[in-house]
Amino acid sequence: MTKQNHIPSITNYLNDTAHLLGSISTDSILMTVSHLYEAWAHRNQVFLFGNGGSASTASHMANDLSKATIVQGQPRMRVLSLTDNVSMITAWANDTSYDGVFKEQLANLLTPGDTVLAISASGHSRNVLSAVDFARQNGAVTIGWTGQSGGKLKEMVNHCLQVPTDDVGMIESIHLVLDHLVANELYARIKADSDTKPVVKEHLVLEEAPERAHPPSVSAGRSVS
Repeated sequence: MTKQNHIPSITNYLNDTAHLLGSISTDSILMTVSHLYEAWAHRNQVFLFGNGGSASTASHMANDLSKATIVQGQPRMRVLSLTDNVSMITAWANDTSYDGVFKEQLANLLTPGDTVLAISASGHSRNVLSAVDFARQNGAVTIGWTGQSGGKLKEMVNHCLQVPTDDVGMIESIHLVLDHLVANELYARIKADSDTKPVVKEHLVLEEAPERAHPPSVSAGRSVS
């Protein structure tokens, strides 16, 4: 196959990505930002989880929300991905059921007012739904990032951000783009607060964290990989 033969499929993929991004309402994105901002403002925790590619998105997003939203003199976001403790996940999966690997972690950590962000392309992952159900019953704010029809997850959460396609790879790609967008918006809101409100004193005394040199880019707030 020649280079010329590849061009239509590459162009179609890029066009489909742009179309899907454009189909997601700004209000839907801002709702996720607002929920996460409220978690930061009230010093609540944020928990993320998903399976497969969505598990890696949860880890990636926990990194971005924790590090790329730092504003000097302001408290940091309290974010944890429940996909990262392999021994914990395999212990619960082996001893009870894979359906409980996220819920059981929340049982140790969740307090009323915390936020959970559940990521599932299908919206039907049983361990994700189980954790969201537990979070709802225990006073958490629930956000779902999904695709396809939204599945059961769409009906369970306080807010659902849905990528309207059946292509799982495309759903995961869009979720990652939205991760970076959300992190940028949160940084901007926290920075605006630092310019207009008194600094909130934390219990920890930290060395000065480097300021983001270029606020519009998440990469300015994290290591290059």
